Amino acid sequence: MPKNKLITLLLIALLLSVAIYMFTFTGTKLDYVLPRRGFKVLAMLLVSFAIGYSSVIFQTITANRILTPSIMGFDSFFLLLQSLIVLWYGDRTFQVLGSEWNFAISVVLMMVFALIMYFAVFKRESKGLYTLLLVGLLIGTLFKSGSSFIMLLIDPNEFSMIQNAMFASFERINLKLLGIAAVILVATMVYGIRYFKSLDVISLGRENAISLGVNYHKVVRANLIMISIMVAVSTALVGPITFLGLLVANLTYELVKKNNHALVVFTCCLLTSVTVIGAQYLVEHLFNMTTTVSIIINFVGGVYFIYLLLKSNKV
Repeated sequence: MPKNKLITLLLIALLLSVAIYMFTFTGTKLDYVLPRRGFKVLAMLLVSFAIGYSSVIFQTITANRILTPSIMGFDSFFLLLQSLIVLWYGDRTFQVLGSEWNFAISVVLMMVFALIMYFAVFKRESKGLYTLLLVGLLIGTLFKSGSSFIMLLIDPNEFSMIQNAMFASFERINLKLLGIAAVILVATMVYGIRYFKSLDVISLGRENAISLGVNYHKVVRANLIMISIMVAVSTALVGPITFLGLLVANLTYELVKKNNHALVVFTCCLLTSVTVIGAQYLVEHLFNMTTTVSIIINFVGGVYFIYLLLKSNKV
């Protein structure tokens, strides 16, 4: 499909999805409903762009289309942090989970975790990146075990608060945090545009990129740090959505047959936005808030992940 036509169709789909979400089933209290939905749309767009952007770049760096940044253990680390907060604060947890301090501490600690991982594991050898992924996978499993252990220690009445943190939700967004997250995410993505040309070359392979004059290690490190920022901020804002990046990135590759990262990333961001807004609309008006966006997306993404594994085994 020609790129101009594809982008136009996705923009139209995004505008329609936003209009349908904003102006259907509004009831009579428009002065309350529309601003509330507007903030949720902004949050969904920010998170969608962060996930779409980071997933495409991560898959380019790892040269693997079935990996997402969640393999680094960010989701598990975030859940462990929230579990520790519930264990520590007990009855006061509700006052802490949505606060600016929890957001700031979660983002900072996830960034510290990422930087320690990168500078301790990511060496100049060709296998440094794969070692990093393996260590991230193992540490993520360790964090999940730690969260499960804490869940056994807390009061059963407080377990529901950890359950809420396990799944992404756009219902409990702190509006003050939304502005901070918007500044951080937009600044990070704008800064990352300068690496798109280098990533086009890196997609040809590590050895080819180095032979063509790309500073491979510098580009990879810079983009891994930017990916960490985007994943940390979006996860701390709404919670983890494990399979969303996998789903939308691979759908984007089916639509865009080129290694032009400017086109692929923008297409993926638009597709992710349509997917998230559509899923949120279904959650609110079809499932009557009995489930969450992440459960729907993780189910569809999980099925698609299995399909990709079976497809790769046949090749």
